[in-house]
Amino acid sequence: MAENVSDSARNARVIGVACGLGALDRGCEDGPEMLRKLGFFRELADADAGVRWDQTIRLPAAQSDVLQAVAGIAGTLAQAVARILSHGDFPLVIGGDHSCAIGTWSGVHAYLGGAGRLGLLWIDAHMDSHTFKTTPSQAIHGMPLACLFGYGEAELTQVMSTAPKVLPQDVCLIGVRNFEPGEAQLLRTLNVRIYFMDEIKQRGLQVVFREAVDHVSRHTAGYGISLDMDALDPAQAPGVGSPVADGLQLADLLDAFESVRADRKLLALEVVEYNPHRDNNDETALAVRELCKSLLG
Repeated sequence: MAENVSDSARNARVIGVACGLGALDRGCEDGPEMLRKLGFFRELADADAGVRWDQTIRLPAAQSDVLQAVAGIAGTLAQAVARILSHGDFPLVIGGDHSCAIGTWSGVHAYLGGAGRLGLLWIDAHMDSHTFKTTPSQAIHGMPLACLFGYGEAELTQVMSTAPKVLPQDVCLIGVRNFEPGEAQLLRTLNVRIYFMDEIKQRGLQVVFREAVDHVSRHTAGYGISLDMDALDPAQAPGVGSPVADGLQLADLLDAFESVRADRKLLALEVVEYNPHRDNNDETALAVRELCKSLLG
């Protein structure tokens, strides 16, 4: 882990992950390039937010095995994330489907090394905690959180190290409203804290978010945010791979992100599952831009 990073200014470095192989609909693999072409990250750079596009990770042209391809992407991404952190910068990962989270948080875990545990806020309509034994669809984008806990295929659980990348007590899920029995049973067994939409509506996202941040940062060296755009209500973010009605409101999530803008324990952000082929007048793309702005300044 790099020393004294918290004492100096951090710039954000964007990594696009043009991979949709983990999903049934591969349209989200075009999300990073569409966002780059729209110029949102140039806007942030011009606004002195210190944001620069670092690279776009793409699938090898000849790769036909989905498991091996996703594992390869995860390994490449993990190395890129660890490199950016070691230079004192802030990784902003733009997916692609949510399987890229295996790489993002494996990279942060590798960077932390023995400095302490990694906390994680998983903001998503889904639990993403399947293995191949429990998933009806066999889609890997429904597995990344389980993989980070150490459950699943070795190719996905052992990226950069054989150890679990996060512990159940250091993780919170926010916005869940669509899930299946197998993954729910795993999270119940692990006693992972889940904020379902009913609780969020009752208590308010600001209260829930602050409580969740406290939870994932209390006993860790730092934490990250993994945002699946389907956490938002599809009326405000239609361009996603797996929309689910009755989700988070964009204005509430913007306020929540702004509240941790200066938090030096926040180590990385990933935003995934933007599908430009399902978007409506760039509405979802604009939501991605506003969320990145709220967090990065």
